[in-house]
This record gives sequence, structure tokens and C-alpha cells, in this order.
Amino acid sequence: MTDAKSLAKPALYLVATPIGNLEDITLRALRVLKEVDVIACEDTRQTQKLLNHYAIATRTTSYHEHNEMTKSAELVKEMQGGASVALVTDAGMPGISDPGYRLITLAIRHQVPVVPVPGASAFLAALVASGLPTDSFRFSGFLPAKRGERRTVLEGVKDSPRTLVFYEAPHRIVEALEDVVEVLGASRQVVVAREVTKIHEEFLRGRAGDVLETLKTREAVKGEITLLIGKSEQDAASLRGAGQPGAAVPTSKLTVRQRIEQLMAEEKIDEKAALKRVAKERGVSKSEAYREWQREK
Repeated sequence: MTDAKSLAKPALYLVATPIGNLEDITLRALRVLKEVDVIACEDTRQTQKLLNHYAIATRTTSYHEHNEMTKSAELVKEMQGGASVALVTDAGMPGISDPGYRLITLAIRHQVPVVPVPGASAFLAALVASGLPTDSFRFSGFLPAKRGERRTVLEGVKDSPRTLVFYEAPHRIVEALEDVVEVLGASRQVVVAREVTKIHEEFLRGRAGDVLETLKTREAVKGEITLLIGKSEQDAASLRGAGQPGAAVPTSKLTVRQRIEQLMAEEKIDEKAALKRVAKERGVSKSEAYREWQREK
């Protein structure tokens, strides 16, 4: 009889786990968790609940933000010796606003195979059910905890032509929405996705000011939260001069080069100012916008 563990080749397996509902796990993920030599967990106690539910007896070890520097080296050494390791976080896909990046990059550096085992992701589940456009979006992890830094981030995406997705702590969501109202405006479309896939799953959709007032009436806001912010209303405005004569083209449909040339012509500004404006509109760094501009030349 073949040893089941021999079926998993020596590698680092990035295994997505449920974000709430224990049924949201793939058959492949369950097989890998059973077959690997060790499961590296953000919190072994949390992961053990999942393993117990599916009668998985694989050995676990702790891997979190406070020990990842030393633990990464230990795990890579094990894999170089022939062991297979599954990396999991408390919920969702490893490495998404959770520990994992250091171990993944170290494994790659030492030529250890890295194998993704996809599954549940909180921000993707919230995005597709939000009702906001999904053709172009930007996920930026957690908003800064400090108000000043948070407002700076929001100022930077004020004119973004894409849906913005953030994680937020329940005790800060009201403050965060207050900043959204002040920086982006009370009419900006937002969605607060709370406890996605869990018993008390809730989606609050509407204008930022209205959603804020709804949350303010509650004694407390609890649970995992994803905050989604609709694209700038400015992006919906039509622009002339592209396509067929007289056709209106949204700003987001123009290439970086086309938009820069348009701004220079219509607003009489130089290339540097136009590039800075385009980077802000699209929610990307100036250097990223510059590289795209150079590619289009």
C-alpha cells in the first residue's frame, strides 16, 4: 500500500482555507493538507478547528509575523531535505494581508517549488457581490490605522477610475467612513461587506454618507469587514476626441499617452504636470505611469 504522504512532492503549498463557512474549501486543498508532512499555521489553534472538522491529523507548526524570519529558514531547510509544507493563514489565501511573503520568496530563492492551491478570498468574494464595477479594481490591504495617514491614502485615490478594495477593522470602520465622506464626498458609492460567508453576512450598499449614518446608529460594529469604494464620478464623465467623430470616450478608456496628450492640449499644462495628474487619476505611482507612457511612445 502506497504511503499517502508520498503523493505530495517536496514543495511549499499555499493552501486557501475558508473565510468563514467551513464548507468553502476545495477537495484538492483537503487532500494536500492530509498529504503534506507539516502545516505551517498563522494560529495553530484556529487551524486545528478546521483540521478537526475534516479529521486531518497532519502535524502543525506556528508561522506568524513575529517568528517568520527564523521560521522561514527552518521550513525551507526542511523542504530542501525532502519535506512537503502547506502554508495556511487563519482564513483565506496565504500572503494576502497575512504572513507568508517572506517564506514564499525564500523558497523561490532556494529553488523550492511553490504551488498555489486556490480557494476562498475575502476581498474577491466581497467584490463580486458588491455591485460595483469589477472590470478594473485595486486591492490595497488594510487602510492605515492613523487618521492622518488614512486621509493621505484616500486623497491619493480620490480620482481613481477603478473600484477600490480595502480591509478594515470593525472598531475603525465608522472613522474610516467619516474620512471617506470628508475626502471623497458623501455621495461616493461605497459597500461595507461584513462577515462574508458567515451566519451574519451583510452588505451595506449606497452613498458613503448614508452608509455612515446607518453604522452610527449601531451600538457596535463587529466582524470581518471589507470596504469597497466606487470609482470616481469624474471617470464617468464623457470626453470628446477619440473614436468616431463626436464619440464620447471615458477617461479610463484612454491610454496613458492619449490622456497625457489630452490634458496638455485642453488644460495647457506641461508633460510633467500631465503625467502626475494621470498617475493620480488611475491610482498608480508616478513611476508606474511614466513606464507605461514610455512603452506607448
